[in-house]
Amino acid sequence: MKVGIIGATGYGGVELYRILSNHPHVEECILYSSSEMDVPYSNTFPHLHDLSDHILNNIDVEDIKKNIHVLFLATPPGVSRNLSPQFLDSDVKIIDLSGDLRLKDRNEYEHWYKRPCVEDEVLEKTVYGLSELNKEEIKKATLLANPGCFPTATILGLAPVVKNRIIHEQSIIVDAKTGVSGAGRNISQATHFSETNENIKIYKVHEHQHIPEVEQALFALNDGITAISFNTHLIPMTRGIMATIYASLQESYTTESLLDLYKDFYTASPFVRVRKQGEFPSTKEVYGSNFCDIGLKVDERTGRVTIVAVIDNLMKGAAGQAVQNFNLMNGYEEATGLYFAPIYP
Repeated sequence: MKVGIIGATGYGGVELYRILSNHPHVEECILYSSSEMDVPYSNTFPHLHDLSDHILNNIDVEDIKKNIHVLFLATPPGVSRNLSPQFLDSDVKIIDLSGDLRLKDRNEYEHWYKRPCVEDEVLEKTVYGLSELNKEEIKKATLLANPGCFPTATILGLAPVVKNRIIHEQSIIVDAKTGVSGAGRNISQATHFSETNENIKIYKVHEHQHIPEVEQALFALNDGITAISFNTHLIPMTRGIMATIYASLQESYTTESLLDLYKDFYTASPFVRVRKQGEFPSTKEVYGSNFCDIGLKVDERTGRVTIVAVIDNLMKGAAGQAVQNFNLMNGYEEATGLYFAPIYP
């Protein structure tokens, strides 16, 4: 297949290139950028010297329709809402890594993202691409919204207990932490080395745009969930997300029984690894991989459960998950080109 990447100069774009350039079913990657055109890709990413002879192309919609089978949009929010509708009359399959197509309620999108939403016609055709929960719909999709990084870790961490109605629906508290690459490649004061080094800071308190995405997915599993408490922290590392989740149990459960539930729930999910009792994952243990590792423990004293889910935000939180969806959408085995060990240490 011939695939295209719009936004190839960003972190998500170059991670897509790293995976797809070695994918057994990809004949060619064609790279597009709105900021850098007609220059070698290795100029932007010198680590690709002698590994890539690709030239960055201008975004020409009609040319893309003629030459590309699947198009990845590794773009900031607001770009896809303009690009995606232009491909509805074509055979090009779209995988959007931005947040533009994730929310089904346009009012929610405009409230949280502070910009106009895409037209209803586009939203109606869009499939939410969390394969562990939505595999059959993804297989039939031609327009796909790749989940956000925080939502991926949070939803996977909560899905088994939410769907089985094991926790009190209004008791969910999520304390999430991310590495600096989640903010993208452009520098800002918030991500400046002097601001982040030896520092941890909370941001977007009760206002993070991923909140409605998580709530939408959890509501689909259990209509008793209408709101969660969700806050994010920036920590001084490059990659990784850890979502530490707290919820009150409906009844008395043991840690062992919940771990068995999680193992059964994810038995057909090659990229979710449920850790053994007494073991909790760290972000380094999924670094550079498409895995989501989950550990949990019941606090019998308080009647609550603590769930820890970790991912690499650029992989399972972005590019890796997008390729996982690419595989499902095109009839390939789900783990094709992705089943490799994390980088350690």
